[in-house]
Formats: sequence, C-alpha cells, structure tokens
Amino acid sequence: MANSSQRQLVLILDFGGQYNQLIARRVRECKVYCEVKSYTISIEEIQAMRPIGIIFTGGPNSVYLPDSPKADPRIFQLGIPILGICYGCQLLAYHLGGRVVDAQEDPAGASAREYGKTETLFDTSIRLFSGLPEKGVSWMSHGDYMAKAPDGFSLAAHSAVCPNVAIADESRGFYGVQFHPEVNHTENGIKMIHNFLYQVCGAVGDWTMEDYCKIAVRELREKIGDGRVLLALSGGVDSSVAAALLAEAVGNQLTCVFVDHGLMRKNEGDEVEAAFAKWNLNFVRVDAETRFLLKLAGVDEPEHKRKIIGEEFIRVFEEESKKIGRVEYLAQGTIYPDVIESGLGDAAVIKSHHNVGGLPDYVDFKEILEPLRLLFKDEVRELGRELGLPDYLVMRQPFPGPGLAIRIIGDITKEKADMLREADAIFREEMAAAGQDRLVNQYFAALTNMRSVGVMGDGRTYDYAVALRGVTTSDFMTADWARIPYEVLDRVSVRIVNEVPGVNRVFYDITSKPPATVELE
Repeated sequence: MANSSQRQLVLILDFGGQYNQLIARRVRECKVYCEVKSYTISIEEIQAMRPIGIIFTGGPNSVYLPDSPKADPRIFQLGIPILGICYGCQLLAYHLGGRVVDAQEDPAGASAREYGKTETLFDTSIRLFSGLPEKGVSWMSHGDYMAKAPDGFSLAAHSAVCPNVAIADESRGFYGVQFHPEVNHTENGIKMIHNFLYQVCGAVGDWTMEDYCKIAVRELREKIGDGRVLLALSGGVDSSVAAALLAEAVGNQLTCVFVDHGLMRKNEGDEVEAAFAKWNLNFVRVDAETRFLLKLAGVDEPEHKRKIIGEEFIRVFEEESKKIGRVEYLAQGTIYPDVIESGLGDAAVIKSHHNVGGLPDYVDFKEILEPLRLLFKDEVRELGRELGLPDYLVMRQPFPGPGLAIRIIGDITKEKADMLREADAIFREEMAAAGQDRLVNQYFAALTNMRSVGVMGDGRTYDYAVALRGVTTSDFMTADWARIPYEVLDRVSVRIVNEVPGVNRVFYDITSKPPATVELE
C-alpha cells in the first residue's frame, strides 16, 4: 500500500549502513511516517513522494572513491531539509564542495578516526541540538576525515580528536553528523532525530495506528472494489492481522486459505483452524504435506528451500482460487523486515522471504496485496489491537512462512520434522511454565545437521543436536540473544534428550542480530 497523500513522509535513502532500519524505527517512534528507499531512486520519484525531510544513512564505503554510492546532485536543489548520518554526512560534504579523505593519509586528520563511545561537545544554538546538554557521549564509526566543510556550513559539534563531528547549514536545513544518533549508545540521539523532524522539517506527528488503520481500510476498499481476495493465512501474527484488516475492508469477499504444508509446529494446524472458526470468514484448510515434502526431498540449500516453498504456496493458492470462482487478488502478510531482507534496490539479499523474494516469476492473480508491507512487527501488533484482535493472536510467537523447513539445517524429511516438532513443543511448554514466554520476543528449537557421539543407557549413540534460539527485539531488524535462566534451559535440555528419540545434545545460540539473523536459515 502506498503512503497516503494526507500523511507527512520522511524519506530515508539507504547507502548500505548496518543501522539503516534502526533509523526508520526511530523516526516512526517520533510519530512521523517514513520509508526506506535505495539511493538509486530517481529525483522524479522523490518529488512524487513529497517528503518533508530526507535522511542519508551510513554506509561502508569511502565517498571519495569513484565506485562509491552517490546521491543525485539535484536532490540538494529541492528545498527539502537533509540529515546526513556518518557516510551520509561525508556524502553531504562531498557533494557540496567539502573535502573528505582517509584520516590515515592526511596529516591534519591522522588521529581523527573514531570508533565506539566518544565524548562529544555540541553547539546547542543550532536546531538539531536544541535543548540538549552541551556535552554527551556519541557512538562513532568512521575512518575517513572531513578535511574541509562545505561553504555555508558551520562546525556544530567536536570531540577531542575531531573538530567536525557535526556540520550545519541552518539556512537550507542541511545537517551532517559523523556519529550514529539512532543507536542507544548515543546519548540524546532520539532527541536529535526528533529535533530534525519537528524543528527543521516541520513534522506534526500524524503517524498513528488509528490513522493508518482508517486509511488502509479505505484504500483497500477502493482498490478491491467488488473483487474477490484470497489471503494466504498461516495463523501467525502478520497474516492474522492482515485477515482482520481485509475482513474490515471487504467482508465476505475475502477467503482465507490455510496451507498445512507438513512443516508446522506441533498441533498448530488444528489450533489455527480452531482460532479462525470463531470468525466470520471463509476459512479453507488444505492438507499439502505430501506435495511439499516431495518437492523438498534432497534439498539442503536454504535459498533453494525458500524458493521451492514460495512457488508451491502460490500453486496451491491458484488451485484453491479456481475452486471458489475467479479470484482477482492474492493477499499476504508481508511486513517491512521481509521486504528489506529480501533486497532493497541493489542492496544485498540477506535471505529471500517466501512471500517476497521467493515468489515465482508467474503468478495467476491480477495483483498481490500486501497491506502490512510498510509496517514493522511491533506496529503490526499495534494494528491488530486497533482492529480488536484477541491478545493471544496479537502476541503469538512469530513463525516463518516456510515453517520448520528453515529450522531444519540440511535436507528435510518427515522424520526430522516430527523430531523437531517434539523438541520445539518442549521448549515452548517450559518457557510458558517459567513465565518467560512474554519476556522473550521469539524463541524456538532448530534441528542441526550435526551428529555426535553420546552415551545413553550405558550405550553409545550417534544422534542429532538441537539448537535452541531466543531473542529480544522491538522490530526484528536487530535483536539481542535472550538471557533465559539457566534452570529453564536445563529443564528443556533434559526433557529433549529424554523424550525426543534421535537427539542426544542441546545447544543454546547466543549470537545477536547482526551478525546472525533470527532464523538459522
């Protein structure tokens, strides 16, 4: 769904930095709507979006190298305020006549490389730092040095080793900061972003879920008209909220198809069917375990698994649509992290989500509807509450569309899926019993392809290892590993090796995102 012309928009141009999606989260936390686009977006597209402000993100490149990503110089003539962060700051300087060099190659800036927490002094007379303390800690990550600020810019912040930590041209609303205000390590960083949005861009704070819900329902009604919609319903948070939103918009024109592909969690198919039986929806459950497992037989490469599953889902939906009459629209619970991780512009693909990058080239529907594709996970939950969904659905543990296929490392068999179902059920039971289920944003068991020697009942075993994963996060773009109490992990481990045949070892994954992803594949 496109941004409504009635809502203010801030455009975030992605230059490949690791914190780019965190910038978007911070802007939305300030009740201002934003979208992340590749830096390759055209000037014409930018003008059509009518942003009140633009943010250049960080990035791993050096702006003075010929093959580094650049902005279209015409962007500086649009009269739109710009905030450049880290690489974005250096890009601003480069385009507007400043000079950026490698700090190690410039005698004046040889000591100006900065990484990590750095004490910084701010000029609080400029709007970006208005109302802030004059001294604070900022999070640095730059090896290049701004040897000369562009004409018209003042130096707005400095550290002990770097005289130009921030630059400002107040007349044009152009600001650059060499640190990362979007991360928690930067003191008052959110306040700086808030100042840019409200004091520089003139934001009014019109991004609310109540507003989004009303606009989304209206736009869906206008687009769908008297057409029919088939929703790919997994029973997870995203597709459940999408179902409620579409039901609000088009009522009985909606059919929800739940594909039981044999890779669901224990008893999940029955639970999903029972949950939606209470709703006034056209609910169809399709038993497709055999066809999915046949397609996946012998496949062990993660991206290949996702592509197979994505295509087979579509084929099932096409078949079901013919049974209920011509269906013009296929709807999915795609959310913003799915879109971003599947590749934004020429950005790297982290992993293809089956409902985005995993779609086949040909789809026998007039159009695919993704009413949640611009929302982060916490916003989806908020929308669910706005629509009146019960808490047990809104707070349901996330479950990927490909299901256990991407929690089984290596090739997939029914035996492995059954083994993992039991291990995962034990983990979930013990987390709930310990009251940890609401403290950890996502947790699950995965079956590794590692087999090792063990001793059980005085006999030698050579069985599989199960990996447990738990993370805490607000948006699933970044996540920290969850500090689950040892006694809980101990009970889970003991139960799994005793109750699940074929498993003799249990690991706990303590890797954050990044560098890892939440799922193992």
